[in-house]
Amino acid sequence: MNQDKCDSMKNLQAVSFVLDDLRLFLDTHPFEQEALAAYESFKKQRTQVLEEYEKNFGPILSYCVNEENQWTWVDSPWPWEGEV
Repeated sequence: MNQDKCDSMKNLQAVSFVLDDLRLFLDTHPFEQEALAAYESFKKQRTQVLEEYEKNFGPILSYCVNEENQWTWVDSPWPWEGEV
C-alpha cells in the first residue's frame, strides 16, 4: 500500500475510533454537552476524511461505488488489501 493511502486510512481509523469511544461514553452520559459537541465535531471530521480518502483511493464500502456506467468495486484492491 502506498504511503499516502496508508496514512489516509490510518487517519480515517483514528477519527472513527474517537467517534466509537465518544459513542460509548454517550451511552452512559447522554446529556454531557461537551461530549455531544465533540461527537458532532469528529463526525464532521470523519465525513471529510472519508470523502478525501474515497476521492483519492476509491470507495471504502461497496455501497459507495458509483455504478452509473459499470461496477467498479472490483477494479482496484479493496481498502483492506495492499497494492498489487
